[in-house]
Amino acid sequence: MFIHTLKSCIAAAFIGLPSLAVAMDSPVELTVLDGWRQSDGTHIAAIKLELEEGWKTYWRKPGDAGIPPRFDFLGSSNLVDFSINWPAPVVFDQSGMTSVGYKDVVILPIKLFPKNPNRDVRLRGTIDIGVCKDICLPITLDINAKLESDETKKSPVIGAALASIPFTEEEAGVQSAVCKLSTDGGSLIVSTTVEMPSAGGEEYVIIESVNDDHWLSEAKTSRKGNALTSQSALVSLSGGAVAINRSDIRITILGRDHAVDVQGCTGG
Repeated sequence: MFIHTLKSCIAAAFIGLPSLAVAMDSPVELTVLDGWRQSDGTHIAAIKLELEEGWKTYWRKPGDAGIPPRFDFLGSSNLVDFSINWPAPVVFDQSGMTSVGYKDVVILPIKLFPKNPNRDVRLRGTIDIGVCKDICLPITLDINAKLESDETKKSPVIGAALASIPFTEEEAGVQSAVCKLSTDGGSLIVSTTVEMPSAGGEEYVIIESVNDDHWLSEAKTSRKGNALTSQSALVSLSGGAVAINRSDIRITILGRDHAVDVQGCTGG
């Protein structure tokens, strides 16, 4: 398996001095794990991020204190589309605010869809992420890797990362997921009730919308028997009117034993 290791470049501005950029060594190293071509023509690869001690980066929904990662692979060849498989994250307390992400080493499996499954994929692009320790920095990581079409041996490292993604609803024993919408002082409130066995310990619930203009506050969560109830306020980042379909709501439950991914809910 070929491994492509690249260093990132950082430009950070001092608070109050927006025109002053300071270069510094990167606290994160990126490696592309080539992975393997599957029988259906898709390719499984992964991005490995190694963070220096004390640094952390963020999940797809970073919480109240974080920067969501952004992927741009438009410079790639023989690539139609891709999807990220997110391993279950951890919850951090960051200066009194909650953030969701990873520390130490994180491996993000990627499912790639080649235009021609019999040809190699040249993966080119950038990933914009935020990293935090005593300060928080935006970082751009460059990617340039060749993923060979004749590589079919599965990587145990990527396999382990795939095994750490949240359980599906079926795997977690989810019986139902109900969402109710209400208003409170001009805010839209999204209330969810998921009927499922406990994921272990104190469960942390994250409510998302597929609409990038939607921001949902940290959920208030409680459990009674098999009913896990959460409530979050929804606002529009652009300041426009807010409307949401229940099928566009995604609920992630982080527990001590495992995480659960619930996609869509009903009106009850």
